[in-house]
Amino acid sequence: MKHEAPGVPTPPASLARLDLADALPAAARLRARSYDLLAVPPGAAVVDVGCGSGLAVAELVARGVRAIGVDPDPAVLAVAAGRRPGHDFRRSDAYALPLADGEVAGYRADKVFHLLDDPARALAEARRVLAPGGRVVLTGQDWDAIVVDSDDPGTTRALLRARADAMPAPRSARAYRATLLDNGFTDVMVEARVSVFTDPAVALPMLEGYAGAPVEGAGAWMDEQRRRARDGRVLVAVPVFLAAATAPGAV
Repeated sequence: MKHEAPGVPTPPASLARLDLADALPAAARLRARSYDLLAVPPGAAVVDVGCGSGLAVAELVARGVRAIGVDPDPAVLAVAAGRRPGHDFRRSDAYALPLADGEVAGYRADKVFHLLDDPARALAEARRVLAPGGRVVLTGQDWDAIVVDSDDPGTTRALLRARADAMPAPRSARAYRATLLDNGFTDVMVEARVSVFTDPAVALPMLEGYAGAPVEGAGAWMDEQRRRARDGRVLVAVPVFLAAATAPGAV
């Protein structure tokens, strides 16, 4: 069991699950790709929206960027500040960032927009805080296209659909390109990847989240997934979209 260093708050359960996922090599490669697409010069300011434990903030700082992490959850920010003292963390939601107009050269949001009831409003706020010619990078999963290997495809479809429908914006990632274009961003590009999870330590908490939906047969379905995990047969595949664009107004 992983323990936090003395004086560092214990992370919420959701953050602990993200820690496991973030430690996977594929996740590290995706983060690195998002930093490359920001393409900001050393010393430039970047805001990481929904910064969680502050991992991306620390990695951006290591690249010579002045990174600002924002998150609405004070418990999460306490963990971030405890793990990464001296970094810039601020409490804020995605709709009202604690930044002046045009203050940052880069805006990054990872696994955030599906949690927002109005992704377009958040992107309008991104445009406000970005300097002309600044870069925005968005990454996130498509909750309506997740794949789980199961002997009961009917219950699987029902559970995954119920989980997606419980999200404020489950299909926001597939709409990144359209939303960026609607907000006047240029040079819009989109990449898609599939994250495959076969490690029970990562996959089972995800599956338990799906099985929590009020669908008949969910308990038996989860029992099957636990058997699969014991037999080394569990598999969850999550499509992930990555989009990047340039803020308008560059001279």
